[in-house]
Amino acid sequence: MNANGYRDYFKVLGVDRGADADTIKRAFRKLARQHHPDVNPGDKAAEARFKEVSEAYEVLSDPDKRRRYEQFGQYWSQAGAGSGVGGMDVDFGRYGNFDEFINDLLGRFGGAQPGGSGGFGFGSGFPGAGFGGGVPGGGFPGGGRTAGPNLDAEAVIRLSLGEAFRGCERTLAVNEERVAVRIPAGVKPGSRLRLKGKGNLQPGTGRRGDLYLTIELQEHPVWKLDGDQLRGELPLSLDELALGGQVRVATPDGEASVQVPPGLTPGRSLRLKGKGWPLKGTRGDLLLTPVLKLPDPLSERERTLLEQLRDARSADPRAGWVQLAQL
Repeated sequence: MNANGYRDYFKVLGVDRGADADTIKRAFRKLARQHHPDVNPGDKAAEARFKEVSEAYEVLSDPDKRRRYEQFGQYWSQAGAGSGVGGMDVDFGRYGNFDEFINDLLGRFGGAQPGGSGGFGFGSGFPGAGFGGGVPGGGFPGGGRTAGPNLDAEAVIRLSLGEAFRGCERTLAVNEERVAVRIPAGVKPGSRLRLKGKGNLQPGTGRRGDLYLTIELQEHPVWKLDGDQLRGELPLSLDELALGGQVRVATPDGEASVQVPPGLTPGRSLRLKGKGWPLKGTRGDLLLTPVLKLPDPLSERERTLLEQLRDARSADPRAGWVQLAQL
């Protein structure tokens, strides 16, 4: 931020001024994950940086806010609210930053003076932080608008697959307040949780919006969520694929036994009913896709038996395939 309170949001996110929405979103996700308070507990510099990138994303991701920001700079949030506030003409140029402006404005209306800039935005650096999120353009007491400002805030919470599967509890820092959030079992990526009355605070009024948490899931080395079903690969030996039989397999919450049919071809899935993702009052299915797992290295006996199998093979596995493959 320079001396007059102006932030170059493009530089904050490390993108060009002509960057499109997807580029801005990718830059924000990368920086937000890097500087998130959960990843950097107790690191005030990381927390401040997270607030900064969240504020920049809130403005640049909204086409209208971005247009006003590019046109009016540090006074973008007042642009379009008319030449005055509450019937008064305002010379924005005489204020060093927005905090000075809002303090002066509240003083004119006899409102309480906020205790520093922390009263304007959503704490802990979530999207919606800063003066751009807490007090969007217009909507002040005595102004010409009938609708009040949108005080709701948005944040992303990233969970491991196990946390989402079993449910968990997270503690967030919101406006210098510790808030416990209960994540229900079976929550899916893209789900939104609402924390009523935990959003942005409007200075001088005590009004407060809601906080909406969007769920993201980390990748898991085995399991992948596909709608209501949980998928994973099942390593099988050559003899298990060819001969079939009862095999023990892993599931997200323990082991189970599954019957492998003889002659099972790779790519065909085995379904374990009720062993998948938690749903409302029930469980989805678990789909296991067989993959051939050869020993590495082969023992001498295994090599000998495979050579005997090759010599005894009764059919060409590529019969007819060569002709079909020709273009």
